[in-house]
Amino acid sequence: MPGKIKITQLRSIIDRNEDQKRTIKALGLGRPNYVVIHNDTPQLRGMIRKVIHLIKVEDAQ
Repeated sequence: MPGKIKITQLRSIIDRNEDQKRTIKALGLGRPNYVVIHNDTPQLRGMIRKVIHLIKVEDAQ
């Protein structure tokens, strides 16, 4: 059973390329300080890798 991870958006998506904007939206984020909790899956890890410079990732208990 996959664990849960907490994702916090730290930086704005203004002046970012379209792929990064779409990835942030797909993660359920949209503006700085938004927080979402997702199941930890390989697909999600790929999305995180694409926008890691804009977000903070933590384990959610």
